[in-house]
Amino acid sequence: MKGLYALAAISLTISLLAAFGLIMVHYRLMSVDSELSTISSKISKLEDRVIKLGESLSELTSNRSQQVIVVKENITAPERVYELVKDSVVMIKAVTVVTTFFGKSYQHVEGSGFVYDEEGHIVTNYHVVEGAVKIEVYFPDKSMYAAKLVGADSYLDIAVLKIDAGDRVLKPLTLGNSSELKVGQPIIAVGNPFGFRGTLTTGVISQLGRLLETGSSRRPIPDLIQIDAAINPGNSGGPLLDYSGKVVGITNAIWSRTGEFAGIGFAIPSNIVSKVVNSIITTGKYDHPWIGISGIDVNPEIAELMNLSKPAGFLVIYVTPGSPADKAGIRGGTKTVKLSNGLEIKIGGDVIVRINGVKVLGLGDILAYLEEKLRPGDKTDLTIIRDGREMKVEIVVGKLPI
Repeated sequence: MKGLYALAAISLTISLLAAFGLIMVHYRLMSVDSELSTISSKISKLEDRVIKLGESLSELTSNRSQQVIVVKENITAPERVYELVKDSVVMIKAVTVVTTFFGKSYQHVEGSGFVYDEEGHIVTNYHVVEGAVKIEVYFPDKSMYAAKLVGADSYLDIAVLKIDAGDRVLKPLTLGNSSELKVGQPIIAVGNPFGFRGTLTTGVISQLGRLLETGSSRRPIPDLIQIDAAINPGNSGGPLLDYSGKVVGITNAIWSRTGEFAGIGFAIPSNIVSKVVNSIITTGKYDHPWIGISGIDVNPEIAELMNLSKPAGFLVIYVTPGSPADKAGIRGGTKTVKLSNGLEIKIGGDVIVRINGVKVLGLGDILAYLEEKLRPGDKTDLTIIRDGREMKVEIVVGKLPI
């Protein structure tokens, strides 16, 4: 009987163990099923992320295509600008009287210009119409209008003409802000080189703030824009444009040993053009600011001779008697020396290092500030070095003598 009970107990134990094992197996299966569900959920989420990533890549590809299109449109900017301005750029023909050994003769001069306003004012270079007895303005459709000279500024080589356009609807060009120009910025020049009407050339701004010496000018022309766009005889007076079609300057000179374009051209900045032209239209003239000094830019040799800490500034050699500089007490040179290049100068004068707080490296900086920022009658400060000491001098700006 005991053996029977033992067998029953063993059987029961085995059954319980088997049941427990089944329960554990079931529990494990449920756990695996839960893990599989979790993995499946994660896979599903990953699939969603892959789909979204694919959509993002599609958008990027689309945007890239759009950017390529934009670049292609930028390449055609000169074409768009030309269509915008072509009816406003004119050819100017002038007849001047030239006196020679054999008597008087007539000379024909051609240049370019552009429509400034709806009243019929045309802007060009003064040298195109200087001494003219007859001036004609031609539009691209070959229509011609007689013009009269309203006024001119020989120093900056700007002239304003006036035509009676009748029923013609004039399309003035818009002037831009030349102070925002950058070296390397693309530009467009439109004019009539060698009589070829409506010629467009492109290039970049090579440098800003150039000082140009001219044989006929009383002083160098400051703050010019240097460009590499091709400019040749006949371009003079035409507009220099940015890629929005705004006038940022007037082409007026080239640097060349042959008289033809050699890769360096110059233009008068639009900010100065605006001041000069508006004054000419209103009063027939423009009064340039002037302080009455002459001298030389400080170089290392001059800095050493005068015990200056660095080769910068403008050394005043001569002060015009009765000029604003003279009245302000600016001093010229006192001691004559010969430089290594053979040039004789007077040192010992005041060295101008700032004008109204703006750093001066040379004469160009002084003239540029005067032309763009000041008018006759304005007051300004000159920071000078005198006898080794830095000091400020107040000066009342005068009018450039004619």
